[in-house]
Amino acid sequence: MINAAGREIPTSIQGYKNIIPYASPFATHPVADARKAGPKLKAIYPGTNKLLQSIEEAIEASGLRDGMTISFHHALRNGDYVMNAVIKAIAQKGIRGLTLAPSSFLDTNDELIPYFQQGVLVSAQTSGLRNKLGQFLTTNKIGTPTILRTHGGRVRAIESGELKIDVAFIAAPACDTYGNINGVDGPAACGSMGYAMVDARMADTVVAITDNLVDHPICPVSIPQHQVDFIVKIDCIGDPKGISTGALRLTSNPRDLQIAKLAAKVIERGGYFKEGFGMQLGAGAASVATGKYLRDVMIRDKVAASFAIGGIVGPFCDLLDEGLIRTLFDVQSFDARTIQSIRDNPRHQEYDCTFYANPWNKGPMVNKLDYVVLGATEVDVNFNVNVMTDSNGIMMGALGGHPDASAGAKCTIIVAPLLRGRLPMVTDAVQTISTPGETVDVIVTDRGVAINPKRSDLIENLKGSGLPLMTIEQLRDMAYELGGKPEPLKISDEIVAVVEYRDGTVLDVVKRPLL
Repeated sequence: MINAAGREIPTSIQGYKNIIPYASPFATHPVADARKAGPKLKAIYPGTNKLLQSIEEAIEASGLRDGMTISFHHALRNGDYVMNAVIKAIAQKGIRGLTLAPSSFLDTNDELIPYFQQGVLVSAQTSGLRNKLGQFLTTNKIGTPTILRTHGGRVRAIESGELKIDVAFIAAPACDTYGNINGVDGPAACGSMGYAMVDARMADTVVAITDNLVDHPICPVSIPQHQVDFIVKIDCIGDPKGISTGALRLTSNPRDLQIAKLAAKVIERGGYFKEGFGMQLGAGAASVATGKYLRDVMIRDKVAASFAIGGIVGPFCDLLDEGLIRTLFDVQSFDARTIQSIRDNPRHQEYDCTFYANPWNKGPMVNKLDYVVLGATEVDVNFNVNVMTDSNGIMMGALGGHPDASAGAKCTIIVAPLLRGRLPMVTDAVQTISTPGETVDVIVTDRGVAINPKRSDLIENLKGSGLPLMTIEQLRDMAYELGGKPEPLKISDEIVAVVEYRDGTVLDVVKRPLL
């Protein structure tokens, strides 16, 4: 069947749920009288000691057994030591057939490949895949297709009961002796615990793993004691220097800065740049740099944003301190400056991922966005965006909050170079649709800017702006002229991953490439 994004979706996929094809951003709703899922009801009475001596003891105490689902959070990103250590211990205990459902995978999780090969892990449900693990899960058959969900879609799946977490293992930068956790203290401080908060609230069993055990009670509290079953003290949960790596980087690249300057101009002239606007900037180089140029315009016009959301980077904290942003809502802290700010500034608020992006609640913050600036691996003439697969069809990125913010924002701006190396970034059709084109409004490249024809208001507002406006087809033609038209990727019929839209419908599938 053909879904509303124009992708051919099979009527059934082995190892996957009943398929509902993507219809449109807001066409699919909770069923009538649906209620939120929840964890098992438990009671812990006075005098109970939650502290255990090892990860192995915690695995036993949790009741983990074959076929269950476990989760982890990725706030420490490439500095996280907990996921690999826990799964190694699980494997040594002979437990098999597990579904691994972290909020995301990072480069350091390549160590998990042998556990998929051995059958310790037979399924993955996540937001992002990178490096050798991404290649492995694209090119090798495991128990079931990998399920790729947005950050908001993951929370929706958890809270609706679609994704049931049996045991959540939480890397806790600071934890007291009764299980209260925060992310702002300790040698491995990561800032916001926005993803872990959801898992702690919804998992049947929660194990806090910390290298900074303190006396009760800790302050502040991000995850409360009543959600935590067991505590394990280890030597080190991770290296916070690994947070600001991978996709996160500041840039001095002239091409990135040119793209950022054009994106800031789109914000300035797009029609929503006024006192009290709301914004989100992605973590890519050009997205972050957009804030630099936007700051100058905000100071010049004396315009302050009421809020900024998403994963937060240091430049946003500077804008907060300058009064150019009144409140930051932080689901993930991306650098040391941000961790310091969320600890010390009461207007820098930690919040969980359901508050941020869950489409099935009474109002996620993405719904209040005026502007969002996001990156892309490639875009196409229908304004579809791919952030998930590379030119060889290998999974190497993350859906993250990209589709969530794009759906909620009044104006979604995608920033990308026209060419990467010699590869065109504007094409006839993206390899994998991560964010559907009907939620994308403007494509900004270093060579020109294209506005979605459906947005006649933006086209009118940006006339006379001095921006190098083109049609998306003109951008594609320029990209093909400079880099050549890419040959179609050779792929098999074997589905290795399912790309879910944030509402749980099937937006696209990833098939094993013939490399």
